Amino acid sequence: MDIRRSFQRWRAYQRTVRELSALDNRSLRDLGINRGDIVRIARESADLL
Repeated sequence: MDIRRSFQRWRAYQRTVRELSALDNRSLRDLGINRGDIVRIARESADLL
């Protein structure tokens, strides 16, 4: 994997964690997400790139 792709994946991970963490618990619940699942979801999201 090249460095550019690794960096893009890392940025996608960071962005997802930041955006989901900014949501309140009600919004997360509406999406079916527990706060403890944010890191896992961000990792899965970054792996799709």
